[in-house]
Formats: sequence, structure tokens, C-alpha cells
Amino acid sequence: MLEKYKIQLYVASLRLERWPRSLAIFPGLVLALLLEGGSGVHNAPASFLIRSLVAFFCTWMISTANYIVNEITDAPYDAFHPQKRERPLVQKQIRRRFLILFGLLITATAFFIAIRFFSWSFFYALMVLLGAGILYNVKPIRIKDIPYLDSILESANNPIRFLIGWYILNFRFPDLALLISWWAFGNFLMVGKRVAEKKFLTDEESTGYRKSLAKYSMPGLVGFMIGTALLFLVFFISFALRFQLLMLVYALPLIIVYLVIFMRKSLQDRDTAEEPERLLKNPYFAAFTFVLMILFILAFLSR
Repeated sequence: MLEKYKIQLYVASLRLERWPRSLAIFPGLVLALLLEGGSGVHNAPASFLIRSLVAFFCTWMISTANYIVNEITDAPYDAFHPQKRERPLVQKQIRRRFLILFGLLITATAFFIAIRFFSWSFFYALMVLLGAGILYNVKPIRIKDIPYLDSILESANNPIRFLIGWYILNFRFPDLALLISWWAFGNFLMVGKRVAEKKFLTDEESTGYRKSLAKYSMPGLVGFMIGTALLFLVFFISFALRFQLLMLVYALPLIIVYLVIFMRKSLQDRDTAEEPERLLKNPYFAAFTFVLMILFILAFLSR
């Protein structure tokens, strides 16, 4: 019973419940097919499906390795967070070395698969995903402690995962405006997370848990959030016009409403801001998201 309990604690430290975040590779894959063409996919659909699932598995392994790095390096700071202080490593219920060994194992496995079955571009994208996690979490750099740069790097995971999906079929480098807009949308979400932490955590909790929060001001964060939203809209429109996706331009009011809803939630609900996917549990917001996805697909099919 004790060993089973210990295993459960180690599994909890891997944050496996965050596996849906690795699904972010599939927008890259879908857009690559829509923009670059995917005639080869029709000839071998089963092989393409297996290849896509293996790519997801590789991304999940590297993401999990990054969570292990975060779990270890953040343990001293998580002790100040009202919920995260209960994590097994913070409570010294598990040992770091077993987490490190597992992280090295899944990293080596992901890189071996990438080299064996995918292009070098795919492999490099995976390496960048791992490198971004190390730069974000590990001293002496630890960008997580630098205000504004912390969210900028954390949200870089969005375009990195996008590129992983894009390179499943080894296409040329995607449109830069698309990548910047994808990054800006992620940064909008990450700044919203910091807005919630700044508002809902006490001074002792916030400065102990995340050093950069002590250097943020609420007006500065809200301004950065609005500025990032505007940056997203500018590059999103630029991308839509360049590829004649006029339906996306017409849907702009709906996209703005979508951003406003999340910004409002960031100022009202800490849990939603820290885990944006929780919004999808609201049936109205989920339906709204579904409508936007349909419009996005129709825009490509009708161009």
C-alpha cells in the first residue's frame, strides 16, 4: 500500500492532466495541410495518422520533462503558494533523483524517435521546446523571475508547439505573421495568469511564489495584456489578408469578444486565469469556441 501511494505521488508530480496542452501541435499540422497542401496524406492516411500520434507522444514527453524541471526548480517557491505548497516534492514526500531519472529517460526517448522517424526541423523544434523550459526555470538565467520576459518566453511554447506540428510533414518555414499572432495570443493568456496572481495572492504569497510579481504593477500588467491583444489582432489581420482569408476578417468582432471575455475572467477568477482551459467547461464559452473554430476552417476552405 505504501509503495502504491508513493507511485501515485510521483505520477501526480508529472502533471499528466496537462496532456491536452500538447494538442497545440495539431493547429500547426492542420494549417500546414491547408496552406501548403497535403496530397501525400490521401495516399497513406493510416501512416499519416500514426505519424501524427507519434509526434504528439514526443511532444508530450518533452512537455512532461519540462514539468519535471519546473517541479524541481520551483519547489522552494511553491511553498509560498496556497495550493501548490501541497505538492509532494514541496512536502518532501518524494525524491528528486527519481523524477530526474524519469525526465532523462523520456527526453532521450523523444529525441531518439524524432531522429529516427522525422525531419531534422522537427527534431530541432523539440529541442527548442526543451531549451525554453530550461531557460525559463533553471538558474542562473531563470527567466521566470524577470518581469515581462517571463510571460514572453513562457508563451513562446505556443509557436514552438505549432512548429512541431507544422514539421510533422516537413514543410517550409510558415508565415511569420501567423507565428507572431500565435505567440501573442499565448502571451495574452500568460499575462492574464499574472494579473490573477497579482490580484488574488497576498504580498507574502506572491513575492515568495513568483519573484517577478513583486516588480509588476497591476496597471502595467493590464496595459501589457491589452497591448499583447492588439499585437495579436494586427498580425492576425495581416496573415488573414495576405492569404485572402476574408471570413476571418469578418469574424474579427467575435474574436475581440472572445479576448474580452478572458480578460474579464482574469480580473475576477484566479483559477480560470491560471488554467485557461477551465473556461471550456462553461457550455456557452465552449460553444463560442466551437463556432470560431468552424469559421476558421470555413475561411480556408472558401478562399
